[in-house]
Amino acid sequence: MQETQLELTAVLLNINRNHNRELMEACRDLKDYAEYVDRVRKYARELTLSEAVERAITECIREGILKEFLEKNRAEVKKMSIYEYDQEKHIRMERQDAWEKTRIEYGNWLKSLPSKENYSEEDRRVL
Repeated sequence: MQETQLELTAVLLNINRNHNRELMEACRDLKDYAEYVDRVRKYARELTLSEAVERAITECIREGILKEFLEKNRAEVKKMSIYEYDQEKHIRMERQDAWEKTRIEYGNWLKSLPSKENYSEEDRRVL
């Protein structure tokens, strides 16, 4: 059996609110989705995640943002929104943990070196 190789170039687009305006204006559903996600993130700063999602869904329906979709799929949207937001949070926490471990390991490595005089000012701060 012959293996097939595929070379792929992907274009990543920022679809957060207030980014790629031309694309957002061309696709109402995408713009509405960005608005919904922005509201969930904003409300999650002051409410529980479940409350934030519920508030965003209710407001979006009231304001005609993804109205039909949210009315029809409210429970599923709520579950997926909570899962996705938790996943985002988990990824951020993993990155922070990795950064902290790297910083500690780097500091330990620097401390194991014989003399501090040849270090840059930044390296000395870590020590």
